[in-house]
Amino acid sequence: MTTVRIPAGWPATEEQARAVQDELRERVVLDEPGPPPGTGRVTGVDVAYDDERDLVAAAAVVLDAASLEVVAETTAVGRVSFPYVPGLLAFRELPTVRAALDALPCPPGLVVCDGYGLAHPRRFGLASHLGVLTGLPTIGVAKNPFTFSHDELATPRGSTAALLAGDEEVGRALRTREGVKPVYVSVGHRVSLDNACAHVLHLTPRYRLPETTRHADALCRKALREAADA
Repeated sequence: MTTVRIPAGWPATEEQARAVQDELRERVVLDEPGPPPGTGRVTGVDVAYDDERDLVAAAAVVLDAASLEVVAETTAVGRVSFPYVPGLLAFRELPTVRAALDALPCPPGLVVCDGYGLAHPRRFGLASHLGVLTGLPTIGVAKNPFTFSHDELATPRGSTAALLAGDEEVGRALRTREGVKPVYVSVGHRVSLDNACAHVLHLTPRYRLPETTRHADALCRKALREAADA
């Protein structure tokens, strides 16, 4: 487990954080398809909080993309680096997420974030922010649509509906299990939306959420419990 300090110069106010988003958003790459599903490695990242102790734990879990077997995993724990502000959650999570990724013994390949990429009020959620900072291909897979809307989906697995901000498609609602509520997929960096949805379907052979998210969620919760008990 890596212990993380808040980086020097890290934004401390909403105004500073939004200025960083405005600057980095221009660097998001949207014209690359990304790696084919089922090839190479794919890594899930997730975080867990203990607000009473001012702790955040991050996990990075690398899977073999073909077999979905775990190849490597790391965790990092640190102090919460930014107050809770909707739309600015990346500033609470990024220092520990990056530390967990940096501690991996192998390249992560595609990174799947439990959150948003372009499906974000400022079009720069955690997946986009992480992708720009690391240069890695990233996608966001969220459990709810945030502030966006979509038409009703058909029942079968693989059904989709555009996630809309007005007339702009910022992501897709994707049904990963027949008759089960969808997940919300958006591009982070260096991946197309079609390819992002194909990856998520490959990563959900049995459950609603991707295997990457399921593994990372369990591991970061375990790391947080251990840190709180230390």
